[in-house]
Amino acid sequence: MAQEPSFEVALTEDTVQGGKLLVGMAGVGVAGLTATDYVVTHAETNQIGHVKTQNLPDITPFTEGQPRHPIRLYDAIDVDVTVLISEVFLPVWVADPLTDAVLEWTDGHGIEEITILYGAPFPHSEDEHLVFHVGTEAYRAEHFPSEEPDIGPLAGGFFDGVIGELLIRSLDGEAPPTGALITPTHLPGPDFDAAIRLLDTLEPVYGIEVDEAELQERAEQMEQYYEELAQRMQALQDGAQAQEGQEYPNNRMYM
Repeated sequence: MAQEPSFEVALTEDTVQGGKLLVGMAGVGVAGLTATDYVVTHAETNQIGHVKTQNLPDITPFTEGQPRHPIRLYDAIDVDVTVLISEVFLPVWVADPLTDAVLEWTDGHGIEEITILYGAPFPHSEDEHLVFHVGTEAYRAEHFPSEEPDIGPLAGGFFDGVIGELLIRSLDGEAPPTGALITPTHLPGPDFDAAIRLLDTLEPVYGIEVDEAELQERAEQMEQYYEELAQRMQALQDGAQAQEGQEYPNNRMYM
């Protein structure tokens, strides 16, 4: 009989400065993951721990030959923020045990608020390339007190997985005030433009500001790549249509 998956927050440093938890997880378009990864690599942060997993297929990412844990915790040094980043895609059926482990840790380390960065491939128009919010009452009162906030509310839908679990626990008073900042993403990803939009919201919400030049360059390279790919596909299609319209002499070799 298979054992149930389990999670445990393991700290390498026992001091957590940030009272606000910023969460970015792997998902479709990886906009939230890309944005939080950019924060931890381009802002002044210090890794303070990771999340251990048991009885769950895992990955071990690496850079320049150096492996790292896929789910990690960072302290942002100049602002009151702790960052939780997950590079492994987590199925919805592990949401409960992972949320239990995260909230057990937040209860003992002064986390007073949770914000999730999330990109979702929902239908949208060009003028809806914006960031929207979904948050519990206390979270909205803190960050979006006006009736017409700069980051408007998302009209409707639902969350599942860890995001949905964190929000419902907050509604039930079992988690700190929790909100999600959401932007539409384009498949197949990674959607760097969506990640940039999420990064732009961190300055007014959490006071985090990073130089986005490198990410902007990657976004332009990705856009150019897809434009060239579309042109090549169109050229192939036009060539196939041209051949279909040609008249060929009858070949009687096998008659």
